[in-house]
Amino acid sequence: MRLTSFTDYSLRTLLYLAANRDRLVTIQDIADLHVISKNHLMKVVYQLGLAGLVETVRGRNGGLRLGKEPKDINIGALVRSTETDFFMAECFDRSTDTCPLTPNCKLKHTLNDATQAFLNVLDQQTLADMLPADPVHSQSKPVRIIRNSVKSQKS
Repeated sequence: MRLTSFTDYSLRTLLYLAANRDRLVTIQDIADLHVISKNHLMKVVYQLGLAGLVETVRGRNGGLRLGKEPKDINIGALVRSTETDFFMAECFDRSTDTCPLTPNCKLKHTLNDATQAFLNVLDQQTLADMLPADPVHSQSKPVRIIRNSVKSQKS
């Protein structure tokens, strides 16, 4: 199973906001950190805002922050809300299923059970569970990554 980039960016955004709770974060901060499209991330943040998971502060010094406590954000619920479907094979969607084996195939049931097991594991986790427990790397310290460009040095 592979999650869509929308779900991936949603998780990354929430993790970053949870790790930087002491300040407002900009979409540009997150886009730069993960080297992803700011425009695509704006759509992600908009949907997270509609779901109440992200709050936006407008204005010159505005930015983003979590809309809920990390312990109240369930990973399984988030993944279900950001994925369009969990069709692991053609036979999961009756409108496009052309497989001649479908009527007697047991693989669909096995794949369905695997998908449910996957989601059940995610249901057991919250955003708080995804954060470092080490006090040295606590969520109150901002996460900053500085990318150094490699330049040739002349002697």
